[in-house]
Amino acid sequence: QVPLVESGGGLVTAGNSLRLSCAASGRSFSIFGSAFVAWFRQAPGKERDFVAGINYRGDSPFYAEAMKGRFTISIDNAKNTVYLQMNSLKPEDTAVYYCAAKSGLNRSQRLNDYKSWGQGTQVTVSS
Repeated sequence: QVPLVESGGGLVTAGNSLRLSCAASGRSFSIFGSAFVAWFRQAPGKERDFVAGINYRGDSPFYAEAMKGRFTISIDNAKNTVYLQMNSLKPEDTAVYYCAAKSGLNRSQRLNDYKSWGQGTQVTVSS
C-alpha cells in the first residue's frame, strides 16, 4: 500500500478554483506498484463517487462526466504528487475529497479496486 496525504482543500465561493494535492510518502507511485491514482469525493449523507483518475505515466486521464471541462488531473513524478485542479467550482462540489491508488494501469471507477487511501481533504463551495 501507498501512504497518501491530501492537501489543498478549503472554503471558496462559487466560480473560483482550488488545486488539491495528493502526495505519496517519499517514493513514486510506480515503485509502490500503485500505478493508477484517482480522486473520489463524498458529500454528507452520500456515497463516495469517482471524480478523476490518471496512471503514473501521466497519460490517459479520465473524468466523471460532471467534471469534464472543469477539473484537470495531473501527476508530477519528480514530486511524487498527483494534482486535481478544480475550476468553476459549484456549491454541489462541496465534499470531502479523497486520493486513492491501485496497482495496474487499467482505469477503474470502483472503490473496491483501490487499496490505498488518504485521509481526505474538505472542499466547501459557498454560493
